[in-house]
Amino acid sequence: MDRIDALLRAREALENVTPLKTDCGRVCGGACCLPDEDGRGGMLLFPGEETLYEKLPEGFSIAPAAEIPGALLLTCGGTCARAVRPLSCRLFPLLPREKDGRVTAVRDRRGFIVCPLLPQGLSAFDPAFCRAVCRAGEYLYACPEHRAFLTALHTLIRSFKEAL
Repeated sequence: MDRIDALLRAREALENVTPLKTDCGRVCGGACCLPDEDGRGGMLLFPGEETLYEKLPEGFSIAPAAEIPGALLLTCGGTCARAVRPLSCRLFPLLPREKDGRVTAVRDRRGFIVCPLLPQGLSAFDPAFCRAVCRAGEYLYACPEHRAFLTALHTLIRSFKEAL
């Protein structure tokens, strides 16, 4: 599967599901959409996803990401229509992970500082959302570029855990 096809399928899998059956932003005040104290924030774009943002919506910008070499970071003004959200936003605060040929949903450790649901485990999330994260992961892991990106992302997250 090529990277754009995998990306579009993954985004579509998450088009109509969210972490909770209600607006999860009400639980945290939309913390995942707010910049940090240094005015930085945003979400990593998956390989090729920048092509979907050739005409950036008002308040959006794309810049190189410091976390993963070659990756790009999309930032926004803090609110946007679900249809324009990047895949990282749609997945957050979970990530797909492949182990022994099986894709599962795991908690994204980077989200513990903003998401009050994460400490409760996967049971805090709508099961339909967890299934959609897995389905999106199946599409992504079928593409070598997305597989490499997710591997680099999980390595980065593991380094945060080890540093603590």
